[in-house]
Amino acid sequence: MPPLPTHIQHLRQPLAPLLSITTGTPHPSFPPTLLHYHLLTEAQLDELAHYYHQRSPSHASFLYPAPVVARWDRAADISRKRRWWGRFVGLRGCESPVEEGWGQEEWDRWVRERVEEGVREERAREGAAGKGAW
Repeated sequence: MPPLPTHIQHLRQPLAPLLSITTGTPHPSFPPTLLHYHLLTEAQLDELAHYYHQRSPSHASFLYPAPVVARWDRAADISRKRRWWGRFVGLRGCESPVEEGWGQEEWDRWVRERVEEGVREERAREGAAGKGAW
């Protein structure tokens, strides 16, 4: 095990804030260092996932470099959420094992279906809003 000063130095590493696709700004609770990442609560992880469109599929969900929306589950334990969030922001060692019985094809199909559902819902909302405007 590395000595304590090495651990402290590692946890002090800054994290570059991720900008939202829709607002162009980072979330106010985005962890500034690796230590802050490890201290995120479950509620903060869910809030960050929502802010960056990873909790519910939408048109913006897959515009990020490493989306995790297909895996995000509010009922999952905090260690899984932290691992998913770490993967989303590009931290090494945060890859989640593929769920037993689920291969890449199943994940891809699930993601496609969720995105298509989100697009259909968004188009329906836009259509309904447009009908009442005149």
